[in-house]
Amino acid sequence: MVFKNLRSIREDHDIKQKDIAKLLHVSQNTYSQYETGTIALTAEVLLKLAEYYNCSVDYLLDRTDNPSL
Repeated sequence: MVFKNLRSIREDHDIKQKDIAKLLHVSQNTYSQYETGTIALTAEVLLKLAEYYNCSVDYLLDRTDNPSL
């Protein structure tokens, strides 16, 4: 499952995959696979990303189009 909001929020903030990967302590390839749904996002990663972007986990998982908490 491709997470379009995960990619779009990163791009909206003009952040490269490698920079988010560094924040999460994973490789750029691993982060890319999170965005494409090739590998599953862990709860820890989701919480870090939601906190970093100040958005809801539901938004990152495409369960809502509203990024507000």
